[in-house]
Parts: sequence; C-alpha cells; structure tokens
Amino acid sequence: MSIAPYLFFPGTCAEAMIAYCDILGGGDLQIMRYSDAPPGPDGQPSGDAVMHASFTLDQGMLMASDFPEGMTWQGQAGSAVHVTLPEARAPEVFARLAEGGTVKMPFAATFWAKGFGMLTDRFGTDWMVSTPA
Repeated sequence: MSIAPYLFFPGTCAEAMIAYCDILGGGDLQIMRYSDAPPGPDGQPSGDAVMHASFTLDQGMLMASDFPEGMTWQGQAGSAVHVTLPEARAPEVFARLAEGGTVKMPFAATFWAKGFGMLTDRFGTDWMVSTPA
C-alpha cells in the first residue's frame, strides 16, 4: 500500500507543482490541463486549469489539481504535508518553502528530531519539515 498527498489549488496548481518539484528534487513532473482532455458529453473542457499534476519522489509521489470551475476553494485547512529529509538538506528546503509564506514554527532542533519546522507556503499549503532523530 502507498499513500500520497493530493492537494487542491485555486488556479495556481501548475505554478505550485513546478516550485515543489524543484524545491523537493522531484522527478517526472506531469501536468494535465482540462483543455488536454477529449470533449465530453457537455462539450470541450474549459480553461487552462490543471486537471491533474504529479511528480515522483524517492519514496513517494505528490499529486494535485486546480478546483474545477464552479467549486469553491476553501484552502488546505486541516492538513499538512510532512517531509523527512537528511540533516544537510532540510534547512534549505524549509527556507525555500517558506519564501513568501508564513513560518509557524522556525526550523530548529527539538527533543524528537535534529530539526523540525512548520510553515504555510505562498500557495496556502501547510508543511512540516523534519530530520530524523
């Protein structure tokens, strides 16, 4: 079994996923837009919004899309993406994710980890970044 986070955005999915893939060192970034889909019974899909995006990581995958037209985006409330990184890389990833966002807990040593921090990035996604104890 595998579990992968699936994020939703209000029209900023492509920008967010390109940034996340770069920051996290992901691979095989795929972005499929609604306009790429074949026409359905109600006609051609509209807009340049992202229907599905994904990229792979060493031990997982991150997936996302824009909210479809007519649906109201309510943010990423009530969840966070947690990433565990080597001690040498974690502070840089934390700092890059925090650019233009809000740090909730600065990255620092804790009693349970060599480093841990929490933030909300500029796209509205909450992150927890840690290094193993």
